[in-house]
Amino acid sequence: MSPDPYDAVGVSAPTCGILVEEGRGSLPFRLIHGESLIAAAAWATGEAGIELLDQTVGWDAVVEREEALVLHDPLCPMTPPDFLVHCADRAVADDRIVVGVRPVTDTVKDTHPDPDGGAALGATVDRDALVAVCSPVVLPAAVVADLFGEGGRLPSLDFADLVAALRTRYGAGRVDLVAAPPEARRVTGDDDLAVLTALTDPS
Repeated sequence: MSPDPYDAVGVSAPTCGILVEEGRGSLPFRLIHGESLIAAAAWATGEAGIELLDQTVGWDAVVEREEALVLHDPLCPMTPPDFLVHCADRAVADDRIVVGVRPVTDTVKDTHPDPDGGAALGATVDRDALVAVCSPVVLPAAVVADLFGEGGRLPSLDFADLVAALRTRYGAGRVDLVAAPPEARRVTGDDDLAVLTALTDPS
C-alpha cells in the first residue's frame, strides 16, 4: 500500500467516471450533511474534473473514449476530490489499476472446520497485513479496452470482489493499493454513517 501524498486540483488527462450504485440498495440515497450519499459522491467527482457518464452508456462507447475510467462508490461519499485526482492521474501515468484502501480496524480471525461440520474460530489475523477496499477503483485505458472489448463487463460491482478479480486477471503487480484519507471510509449502515457524518462535519 502506497502512502503517497496527494495535492492535485484537477485531473491532468481526460478521464471519465461512473458512480456504481447497483447492488447497494437504498443506502446511496441516505443523507449526509443534507445531501444524499450519491449526490455527495457526484459532487466530488465533478470537482475532480472527471466527466461522469450515465450508467446506461454502453461499454463500447466507454472503450471508444480511450480514457481512464474512475469507478466511484457512493458508499464512500466523502472521498475528497483531490484523492480522486491523485488516483486517476497515477493510473494514467503508470498504466496501472489504482485502488483506494483503508486500514482494517476490526479484529479478524481465521476459521477452520469443526468436528460437527461447522466452523471454529482460529488465530487472530495480523491486521497490519490487511486493507479494506474503499474508493475509487481506477482502470487505465488499456484495461478498459481489455475488459469491455467484444461485449465484456466488470467482473463484479462489489469493489472488494472486483479488486480481487483484477489482481487475479492482471497480477497483483499491476494493481496499486493507495492509502485513502479517513474521509474516504465506506458506509455500510447507520453506525458508519453517523461516524462519517461526525468526521466530516463542516462546522
